[in-house]
Amino acid sequence: MKKQTAGREKLGDFAPKFAELNDDVLFGEVWSREQEMSPRDRSLITCSALMAQGLFPQLESHMKIAKQNGVTKDEMVELITQLAFYTGWPKAWSAFGIAKEIFE
Repeated sequence: MKKQTAGREKLGDFAPKFAELNDDVLFGEVWSREQEMSPRDRSLITCSALMAQGLFPQLESHMKIAKQNGVTKDEMVELITQLAFYTGWPKAWSAFGIAKEIFE
């Protein structure tokens, strides 16, 4: 997994501890546990959680990571379609708009 630096780049001066936890713990320690779960599967779970909460700016970032981690367009379409019935139709429409830009 590629070293994450988004926390430090975006919040390092403003919220250095949060940036450190984001980059070193969340992405450094948790996401790097590839023996326990693949980055691809972590991406599918993360995108599901973000869509369910309607956190679309974060969903966009994680869809890009998901694509890098091997999630295909067809898999993302199925994820959004499945979740539409559990999270709400408008969230699915929003998620499809993001996915279309990333996966086309």
